Amino acid sequence: MNYLREIEGKRAHDRRSNETMTQSPRRVWVPGPVIVGAGPSGLAAAACLKEKGVPSVILERSNCIASLWQLKTYNRLRLHLPKQFCELPLMAFPEEFPTYPTKQQFIEYLEDYAKRYEIKPEFDQKVERAEYDQSLGFWRVKSVGLKEEETEYVCRWLVVATGENAEAVVPEIEGMKDFGGKIVHTSLYKSGNDFRGKRVLVVGCGNSGMEVCLDLCNHNASPSLVVRDTVHILPQQMLGRSTFGLSMWLLKWLPMRLVDRLLLIVSWLMLGDTARFGLDRPQLGPLELKNLSGKTPVLDVGTLAKIKSGDIKIYPGIQQLERYTVKFENGIKENFDAIILATGYRSNVPFWLKEKEMFSEKDGLPQKPFPNGWKGECGLYAVGFTKRGLLGASMDAKRIAEDIKRCWKA
Repeated sequence: MNYLREIEGKRAHDRRSNETMTQSPRRVWVPGPVIVGAGPSGLAAAACLKEKGVPSVILERSNCIASLWQLKTYNRLRLHLPKQFCELPLMAFPEEFPTYPTKQQFIEYLEDYAKRYEIKPEFDQKVERAEYDQSLGFWRVKSVGLKEEETEYVCRWLVVATGENAEAVVPEIEGMKDFGGKIVHTSLYKSGNDFRGKRVLVVGCGNSGMEVCLDLCNHNASPSLVVRDTVHILPQQMLGRSTFGLSMWLLKWLPMRLVDRLLLIVSWLMLGDTARFGLDRPQLGPLELKNLSGKTPVLDVGTLAKIKSGDIKIYPGIQQLERYTVKFENGIKENFDAIILATGYRSNVPFWLKEKEMFSEKDGLPQKPFPNGWKGECGLYAVGFTKRGLLGASMDAKRIAEDIKRCWKA
């Protein structure tokens, strides 16, 4: 392609490039967009583009689609929301799937989705750098394969689909190196069976932390939960409907604060006062808090009953770790055999995307709030960074495909 010859000519006149000419990467011209990430967001973007007649190339650092779901989630995981709120564009879940599909059923759905739209990512390609070349008017995306071979993809459009959960967040806790037991992030946790009969401290009270505690209880471990912040706990089902579905329906007719008030009243009637058990609620309602900060309420699947019965104990933040002892911020010391960090994930975009306008260098998320964070300058797009789960990713994918289609036809 003329574009590749132009790049070669540019590099030939660059002294620094001449010094490493023998190590120049293989170059590939991509007529359509390059999509970085083959999770649900990347698959959705590729399918929507294909439906518009626009080809794309997906680069994926792992050896499979949806690597977070396939490689880094626990066995008992199910979708926390009903399937109709989690389907990708253009394809519904099978009717025989339950309301809350299992992890394996969701993976099966994604694999069928990729087959239907003939999406074939370039696996084992870790993107190390993506930068817009102002002189050429194209994006240059450098990836590295398993054998350290480099490839540079040249494209007009770049779709960032690595998501909000690209890298595990592992907090620094004083005395971590001195702790004699196992410390693992939930990305490495599979089943409570590995901790049978052990005293386990789970750090983090989001949906994952709560569900891991329940899984540990079901495998005869003795879990405790560190709660460092306020948290909204809502029943998964409310008034015969899913809590999420009921909330979306009520928001069509009522202001958000009134819907929040109704949700909290029904939650109090169904679950009682969670503050009695060390689970204080935030001042903002669950929907308003989600809208402003992206913090998701916990949808209870049975953990709260275990907390009420004393099977799961609640502790404040950790002050220090010792050999097999944890000292908490309230001065109490307790012995544990293992610690599981349910401390979430973060975006890794600032580490490879050399751009400072669209994405925040601090948290790796789009700087424009939802619903305007999907489009940047010079053909740069983001899918799956809305803090609104698969529903938000689907909205992004449709907008991106429609926008690129207009340029593609022109």
